[in-house]
Amino acid sequence: MLKDFKEFALKGNVMDLAIGVIIGGAFGKIVTSLVNDIIMPLLGMLTGGISFSDLKIVLSPAEGEIAEVALCYGNFIQTTIDFVIIAFCIFMIVKILTKFTKKKEEKAADPKPSNEEILLTEIRDLLKNQSPS
Repeated sequence: MLKDFKEFALKGNVMDLAIGVIIGGAFGKIVTSLVNDIIMPLLGMLTGGISFSDLKIVLSPAEGEIAEVALCYGNFIQTTIDFVIIAFCIFMIVKILTKFTKKKEEKAADPKPSNEEILLTEIRDLLKNQSPS
């Protein structure tokens, strides 16, 4: 069982997936910083100084030790912008990779003739060129 697990864990696809998850996590942090630190302050400035992270609808105000209950839709807007940016970047990466794989498939679609085909072509040409005796 340990041997099977080792084979599974060290397969190329599993390692590629692990690397993708790690890079994706780091990329997510970069996009979150981009949205929180650059895009949202600019949007806030354009909308008259509104901080999107503070936008909420209070359902029940805080009373004593009971915290308020609120719908924080500003955070939802920020998370949605994060998602759109990440989805667009992934779309562009997939589109670029698809172009490269199509080019490889086109090159592979035009194979060189095999040795048998070359020999048969030569024999055919020799027979055509022979004059009848």
